[in-house]
Amino acid sequence: MGSRRRYIVWNGATAALTAFLAPVTTGTSLKTMLQVKPTTNISVIAWGYSFDAVPTAQVKVELITTGTVNATVTAYAAGDVVKYDDAGTGASAISLGTSASGFTSSAEGTVTASRLLAGGSTWAQQFSEQFPLDREPGVVANDILRIRATTSVAIGMSCWLAYEE
Repeated sequence: MGSRRRYIVWNGATAALTAFLAPVTTGTSLKTMLQVKPTTNISVIAWGYSFDAVPTAQVKVELITTGTVNATVTAYAAGDVVKYDDAGTGASAISLGTSASGFTSSAEGTVTASRLLAGGSTWAQQFSEQFPLDREPGVVANDILRIRATTSVAIGMSCWLAYEE
């Protein structure tokens, strides 16, 4: 069996940062902040988010798969998918494109089936969760994995997802 490869993605372009990654507004309705479409099965190692201020309204954040239904997003460039533990490893096998992997949705798509993997309602300014070894949520190839946020008062949000192929 070959070794597993680990990667991390953020809800923004990270390949050539010249300053800290800017948070993205949640808007005031359901919004996909980050989306990944794997071409091979993956496991979620950890995920998290932070807000640029303490929320003034409750924010619901979820880690969810939506089958093959995608949001329309700003596509990642290959350099935005960061090799997490070995800079010499190969590129990730996630699919890149506006209907595949990226951040900041402009359209949600019509979800007909989903798997809620983690999430909750929060007033906290930040959250992160690392899953125990061999207990990580799995995502099958070609399913869409998203971090979505819902709130009544827009707030700047940064989020990230670490996964293993």
